[in-house]
Amino acid sequence: MTTPMFQDTDSKLAAVQAELAQTASFKERAAGAIRRTFDMLLDGVNTGRYRWEQLYKTEKTHFGTLVEINLQREFDFPGGEKLDYSIAGVEVDCKYSYSESWMIPPEAHGELCMVVAASDQESTWSLGLVRARAEYLNFGRNRDGKATLSAEGRANIHWLYRDSKLPENILLHLPQTDVDAIFAPKTGQQKVNELFRRAQGRIVRRAVIATVAKQLDPMRRVRRGGGSRRDLQKEGIVILGHYAGHQRVVAALDLPQPRNGEVVGTRIVQKKSHHSGRSTFTAADGKQYVVALQDDPVEPAPDIDHITNEAKASQA
Repeated sequence: MTTPMFQDTDSKLAAVQAELAQTASFKERAAGAIRRTFDMLLDGVNTGRYRWEQLYKTEKTHFGTLVEINLQREFDFPGGEKLDYSIAGVEVDCKYSYSESWMIPPEAHGELCMVVAASDQESTWSLGLVRARAEYLNFGRNRDGKATLSAEGRANIHWLYRDSKLPENILLHLPQTDVDAIFAPKTGQQKVNELFRRAQGRIVRRAVIATVAKQLDPMRRVRRGGGSRRDLQKEGIVILGHYAGHQRVVAALDLPQPRNGEVVGTRIVQKKSHHSGRSTFTAADGKQYVVALQDDPVEPAPDIDHITNEAKASQA
């Protein structure tokens, strides 16, 4: 966690920052909570939606409440008597804004606020602390007394994380022609197979597979027993997860490392002379595999579980 340069003295703000800095894996867990909020609201398994623009206006309004709830669940923040949280014995109000135009209600005027912003399109999130001083607020004519942070107020946000990496929604970053091709087949299994044909070498999260398959147990569409691992083996495509054996192949082929609930797929071929210098995986039988080049002819992939079992035996 970065240490902000304080522009004014605020011991309570410093205490909250210190408490968050001591929280185990705060950055990764906060990013995960925000990612879950996007996934919950998009509800891809039931709706097939994957873009912010596909949400109803009322759903977008509800997003900030879900961010507040999911951060509290993740870190077990006690509720405050007046504001959302009590952190290090300090009352803190949590405010989210997609456009960084945070609305500060009357009860939070003069109080400490945790301001959050995130963009699924940009795969970024930010979180900071600010004292909602009167001189930092723009007061409008709203009957509810809400105010927005002024330019000076935004300049006085003590950023803990600024434009940090949010786990990616790859459907937002593939070419639209690829996304259209993924959703074109009739069955969920065919859609998932097309996803792994077109998103090779990239982390694919469970929620993305659920959105494509529209199935509550999306990983069933991936597993070897009737899923994409079986269907795509003849095309040379292997799908690797967080299991130890798979991780050895991931590391050897220099692929992104999936965590629990994530997979990465790629097409492999046996190493040829023109693959010199490329990352190589060697099975126990001595056969070497590399990530296929675009012009490499398609050849069936070996049973990935057999490969990883051989690798485990060879390294024992």
